[in-house]
Amino acid sequence: MTRRRRVIRQRSSAEVNGEPAADFVELAPGELSGVFNAPQWLRDLGVMSWLLVGIAALAVGVAVLLSLTNAIVAPVLTAAIVAAVLSPLVRRLSSGRLPRAAATAIVFVTVVAVGVVFAVLMLGAVAGQAGELEGALKSAAGKLQSTLQDAGVSAGQAQHANSGVSSSLSGAFHALLKGVGTGVEVLGGLAIFISFTALSLFFLLKDGPQIRLWTERHMGVPHDVGRMITGRTLQSLRGYFTGVTAVAAFNAIVIGLGALVLGVGHVGSIALINFAAAYIPYLGAWSAGAFTVLIALGSQGSTTALIMAVIVLLANGILQQMIQPIAFGAALGIHPLAVLIVTIAGGALFGMIGLVLAAPLTSAATHIAADLARARAAKEAEDQPAVESGAEPSVTG
Repeated sequence: MTRRRRVIRQRSSAEVNGEPAADFVELAPGELSGVFNAPQWLRDLGVMSWLLVGIAALAVGVAVLLSLTNAIVAPVLTAAIVAAVLSPLVRRLSSGRLPRAAATAIVFVTVVAVGVVFAVLMLGAVAGQAGELEGALKSAAGKLQSTLQDAGVSAGQAQHANSGVSSSLSGAFHALLKGVGTGVEVLGGLAIFISFTALSLFFLLKDGPQIRLWTERHMGVPHDVGRMITGRTLQSLRGYFTGVTAVAAFNAIVIGLGALVLGVGHVGSIALINFAAAYIPYLGAWSAGAFTVLIALGSQGSTTALIMAVIVLLANGILQQMIQPIAFGAALGIHPLAVLIVTIAGGALFGMIGLVLAAPLTSAATHIAADLARARAAKEAEDQPAVESGAEPSVTG
């Protein structure tokens, strides 16, 4: 039996004196229980907002933790990237009678030798011409000031631009131009980084299958799904860095040949700097291109610098967009704009490691999601005929 709302008018001393009496409304228990409930869409929005806050807090916590443990995290991650790229070579060498430890030693020694040769070439080409490069950069800054004054800029503003360019160049390329003479502290940190990286790389190459199996077992997902996740991640890393190497070599060849034809000088240094800088997504290639244009401005003048700028724009722009699909193939499978967004966001959150790993990890996540969706659709397609056949009534002749 339902309770009805009752209105009770009570007499008070005020009504007796001729004043209006107050009305009181008596409500049954529970009648206001749903009046102040939030709508469902607002509840969903609140839950999603708290989830986003939790994800953001987790990202900030991970970034802080990585910064605090950068001394060991950076070498291990660097070694993991190199090991992911080189593990197929170790597996191929060890597929015969050669033990995996011996195959690992061969690949490891080869990588170390190639790294030493590249470092010697880099330091020899750049440090050996440090004085000439620095003079060219200073000359470029002076010519930039004169050009600004000829264009109508005041002398004070032009001098300020000259000072800004000179200080930026000195800060950005000081370590590169001075080579090994950058100080004991920098050399000590570099030596520790290289030692940790080399040690981690050897063990990752040697015990890679066991480490991968352990990781798959502790993912909290079925083994097949874990195997697919690690496989897609390794595939994306290999494809990405193979493509980056091809693009870096392309940039170095195009810009180096352009500098050679224009008679800029320091062609070897320019080619090596553009090759090495291309491994830093987006920012590295354009920074090396600006360095090349300033060298051309200081050594050959504004006309040559303008032509060199066009070559750099072509190499890092139109020509690179033609090469990247061939170099990367279907390894990434994500739009170039998405690559740019996740790369910048990863660099802002996690520094250099995030800048390098953002694109391949996003590609891996995209492929993993697509594989899981296909597997789910295939499973549903297999289950559907069984359900339909069980629902049909049996017909007897």
